[in-house]
Amino acid sequence: MIRFLQQDNKLVKILFGVIIGAAVVSMVVYLIPGLMTDNDTGSDAAVYATVRAPGFLGRIFGETTSVKTDAVTKLAERQLQQQHFPESMMNSLLPYMMSRAGQVLVDRAVLKQEADRLHLQVSDEDLRRELQTGPFAQYIFPNGKYIGDDAYINFIQMAIGQDMTRTDFESQVKEDMELQRLQAYITGGVTVSDNDVRQTYLAEGTKVKFDYAVVSGEDLKKTINPSDADLQTFFKQYAARYATAIPATRKIEYVAFDASKLPGGKTPVTDADIQSYYSQHASEYKTEEQVKTRHILITSKAGADAQSDAAAKAKAQDVLKQVLAGGNFAELAKKYSDDPGSKDQGGELPLMATASLDPAYAKAAMALNPGQTSGLVKSSFGYHIIQTEQKQPAGVKPLAEVKDSIVQVLTQQKQGAAEQQFATNLADEAKKNGLDKTAAAHGLHAVTTDYLAKDGTIGGLSDSATLLAQAFGTDKGAPPAIASTGDGYAVFQVLDDKPAHAPDFATYQSKILDDYRDQKLPELVQTTTTRLDTRARQLNDLKKAAAELKLTVKSSDLVGQDGQVPDIGSMSGPGAPAFSLPVGAISGPINTGSGQSGAVLVVTDKQQPSADDIAKNFDQTREELLDKQRQQMFSVFLGTLSKKYQDGGGVRLTKPVAPPVGS
Repeated sequence: MIRFLQQDNKLVKILFGVIIGAAVVSMVVYLIPGLMTDNDTGSDAAVYATVRAPGFLGRIFGETTSVKTDAVTKLAERQLQQQHFPESMMNSLLPYMMSRAGQVLVDRAVLKQEADRLHLQVSDEDLRRELQTGPFAQYIFPNGKYIGDDAYINFIQMAIGQDMTRTDFESQVKEDMELQRLQAYITGGVTVSDNDVRQTYLAEGTKVKFDYAVVSGEDLKKTINPSDADLQTFFKQYAARYATAIPATRKIEYVAFDASKLPGGKTPVTDADIQSYYSQHASEYKTEEQVKTRHILITSKAGADAQSDAAAKAKAQDVLKQVLAGGNFAELAKKYSDDPGSKDQGGELPLMATASLDPAYAKAAMALNPGQTSGLVKSSFGYHIIQTEQKQPAGVKPLAEVKDSIVQVLTQQKQGAAEQQFATNLADEAKKNGLDKTAAAHGLHAVTTDYLAKDGTIGGLSDSATLLAQAFGTDKGAPPAIASTGDGYAVFQVLDDKPAHAPDFATYQSKILDDYRDQKLPELVQTTTTRLDTRARQLNDLKKAAAELKLTVKSSDLVGQDGQVPDIGSMSGPGAPAFSLPVGAISGPINTGSGQSGAVLVVTDKQQPSADDIAKNFDQTREELLDKQRQQMFSVFLGTLSKKYQDGGGVRLTKPVAPPVGS
């Protein structure tokens, strides 16, 4: 089970999708902007927003739903992780993702209140049936048989998260089911005609082949050759664009050093330092009581009737007799145990903290010496036969075990403190004697840079970003300041600065030419493409028209609406006109690249689905159309409902501050 859940397959993705929310509902709530209001409900940082029925009566009698900040944060972090952003971007992106995640959870709360109002609540019996027959059935009831409470809880924690309880999981599934009922209730009347189905499949199944001539923006750009006078006029006309085209720069003098340049060398770490750190951080070295066991479980659910419990106990007693008679424990576990998570491993469980185990199980396991086997042990999951393999009592790791890591931490701390102090001393000294004399007095070298922009680099430093950022916040002639360089520190001073300014025409002429061409290009592309189209229609021959304009004609493969064609792009986008044309027809001008390129095409072949093809795919196409119509209807419903809650004061934000990722 655990190995299966670690796989990246479609079923596992379904599992996560259901927990985040009903798939269709979640898709729709992303599409409805502006639900949030800026009404502050107080300073409770644990609550991201509150939702209640709109209007006066809702305020007095309506039930209030709180959207927890913790839930919003977890969803936002999960969404960030799924997008695979670099770790360095996580903190900066979290506030934006918090807003999106908050929108989803608030929308779910609004929909839940509407579902409750319509009495669409899900019963415990409904939940049981869903778990037995829905997306989770293959995990919780494989082959129709319940995996047992132990395995069920293990499944939830491994698939969803260690902090997800059985109650939380089942409540979430109930809510998802209720929202799906609401969607079915709202969209139940959606229908599509047979003719719509046929026309949809006819359009989607049609394939075309065509010749096309491309008007290349890159080629045309080279033909735009304005005079110097034209460029001068352009430069003056767009003076505001170039007012700060040359960025601000700074000339900097600095003295840098790393740990190897510290006076007196590195500060040693003493035994007293190590002992002191160990004592002050003793809580970090505590170890939990842990035990490694094998077990055979015969399930007997809590609350089971006396007859069922007696039968389970009798079966467990029979297995115990076989163990005590010398039977192979691992083989007996594979044969009899009801724990699917361990039976295939001969009942073996990994080394686990006893606090995470059933109390009765943990107590019995710790009472045994390694190699001993218990009698029957009754837990909340049934009857166990336990064999203890290893025990580890709670305690504190000895100093000898953690000494090396402490030395490493203290070395870094002492080195960092020494570097900071040395940098401070150098800065103070430089304020009196200047950087050159100060550097010489300590065997260091003062460096003066060229004029550098804020996003520049200083070749002699492993990381100059911090120094440059601080330099651009420091005035010319200000006292020497300190900045980190990644592997040490630098003491620096701004010698001169040049504010951002407009370039002179001569030195910037090549860039002005590029800008001029970029601005003129869309119009030229349109004019040339229109000229090509007009000439192709006059000659009734695209190839001849393209030859006159010295353009290359290419041929596509037979493609459908989901295809891509080089230089044209998506056939559902720029290439879409081809599907509405008869064979031999010329398309007209096509914009293939946001004004940067164009094309004209002529259809050379067209293949449409046969009546048999339409008939074979009729039901599937109908369902796809119905799903699309339902989503559109539900989107409209949610938009209307959201506005109702907004206008009626039913949604209020507390404006929580987003914590950093991993906090």
